[in-house]
Amino acid sequence: MLKDQSFRFSVAPMMDWTDRHCRAFHRVLTRRARLYTEMVTANAILFGDRERLLGHDAVEHPVALQLGGSDPEALARAAAVAAAWGYDEINLNVGCPSDRVQGGNFGACLMRSPDLVAACVAALKAELNVPVTVKCRIGVDEQDPGPALDELADRVLAAGCDGLIVHARKAWLQGLSPRENRDVPPLDYDRVYRLKQRLGEGVPISINGGITTLEAAREHLNRVDGVMLGRAAYQQPDLLARVDPLLFGEPAPQADSFAAVEAFEPYVAAHLEHGGRLHDITRHMLGLFGGLPGARAYRRHLAVEGVKPAAGLDVLRAAVAEVRRALQRRALVA
Repeated sequence: MLKDQSFRFSVAPMMDWTDRHCRAFHRVLTRRARLYTEMVTANAILFGDRERLLGHDAVEHPVALQLGGSDPEALARAAAVAAAWGYDEINLNVGCPSDRVQGGNFGACLMRSPDLVAACVAALKAELNVPVTVKCRIGVDEQDPGPALDELADRVLAAGCDGLIVHARKAWLQGLSPRENRDVPPLDYDRVYRLKQRLGEGVPISINGGITTLEAAREHLNRVDGVMLGRAAYQQPDLLARVDPLLFGEPAPQADSFAAVEAFEPYVAAHLEHGGRLHDITRHMLGLFGGLPGARAYRRHLAVEGVKPAAGLDVLRAAVAEVRRALQRRALVA
């Protein structure tokens, strides 16, 4: 079972968002949060560009790889490949409701096949020496979340699952888009609390869905072992700078957002030196300085200048300077 306290707070795996540059940026803001990759399918690992799919920087740890798939043999082979890349956890996706995922018979539709999910977990456990977890919903479509979640949990735990991350909504596979599935089905945190209460202290349970503040996260931690934030953490990265002091009782890695950008500059410079584009990284930084004077000018500068092929560190520094100037103007007026 997961005993590392980093399970206490994590940033959700989000397609097209939580790539390696996003994770490296988030790590500058919090040492303790557990970070997750975008979902990577087993077949992509077996037949695709492994450096692009699995590559990550040492600064990202603790970092987990989220796998998608429903073929135990293919998942086991993919896990054997992924093990060499040094991930701290492998997470099986049993919650994504997209049409593409449904077409591949994995993601949220696997809530209907708890025995198959258990077989997938057992296959992963046989190949790995790191924790294997499952991220799921409380049910899909017309399922009763009571027995549906309990049955899935019991099957995967019997197969060796080391912890569950539960998005506290149903997924509606017919009639709602993936985006609507993030907001429309009602949240049922009590259902996740009951699961935790039934399973007891020995089984780590993390809760996900609709959590937008660290204060709310701290309240959930009175009832479960971990909290996972998604869009709020991505769109308001300043929030992550408060994770270590508020949830772990440790100092924040950086004094403020200005210091965070300075600390991140060597990573950005290395990416540029290897032929990467500034926008690959700064697209994940647009939410920084949210609520401060000059934040809009900061975003606009990155959006206009950061996408240019020759954009370099000077563009990032100029964007940050917009916020500094705005704060200085406010101070003079005050």
